[in-house]
Amino acid sequence: MTIQLEVCIDNIESLHNAIQGGATRIELCSSLALGGLTPSVGFMKAAAQLSSVPVYAMIRPRQGDFLYSQQDLEIMLDDIASAKQAGLDGVVFGVLTAQGDVDIAIAQQLMTAAQGMGTTFHRAIDQCQDYKAAIEAIATLGCERILTSGLAATAPQGMDVIAEMVRLANGRFSIMAGAGMNADNAAKMIQVTGINEIHLSGKTTRASHMQLMADAAKMGADNVDDFAIPVTSSQAIKAVKSIVS
Repeated sequence: MTIQLEVCIDNIESLHNAIQGGATRIELCSSLALGGLTPSVGFMKAAAQLSSVPVYAMIRPRQGDFLYSQQDLEIMLDDIASAKQAGLDGVVFGVLTAQGDVDIAIAQQLMTAAQGMGTTFHRAIDQCQDYKAAIEAIATLGCERILTSGLAATAPQGMDVIAEMVRLANGRFSIMAGAGMNADNAAKMIQVTGINEIHLSGKTTRASHMQLMADAAKMGADNVDDFAIPVTSSQAIKAVKSIVS
């Protein structure tokens, strides 16, 4: 069985590192520290030109929950159009109602906009009220896969639920485990759940190449080091690749 290895990234340096490490697909984001938001159009275009593996763009216009307004929806539709125009292979989205059900009406509009592209329903399912009903709802949309942590903080903690999701999907689409995945737990996750796709960031940091590091003025939160650059570790991806291969 071939295991797909999707790596989520939020900068162009990480694109090269992920592919070098053996990624078979890229999830393109901004702001991974916030769970991943929609990447810029420039980033989409660069990734489409440079990547040797399929690239899917995250379509998430803001941090927080997955209950979206009409204006949010219009932005998401425009972002899908941008991803398509940039030449990307697919998009990643998740939408819920206030009651925690899959918002079929909005999801269908997003699917229509993404026609001709691949689609992943992301970890919004981990905040739904009934994952079994959500799986059946997503099945009607025609998504290729669901990205999930099994409703837990990390995929290893949600392993039993992920195994049940694989059973419920019954080959209609793929269940991809993500959140906290690494070389230490990938083999057990595959063995216990029967998944054939793993999602991870392989995130590390590198030191800034700035010679002047004037850190009195902070660019964001006080606890964030502006001179520690978050990047994907090609070694971390290679380690998982060696396990799943």
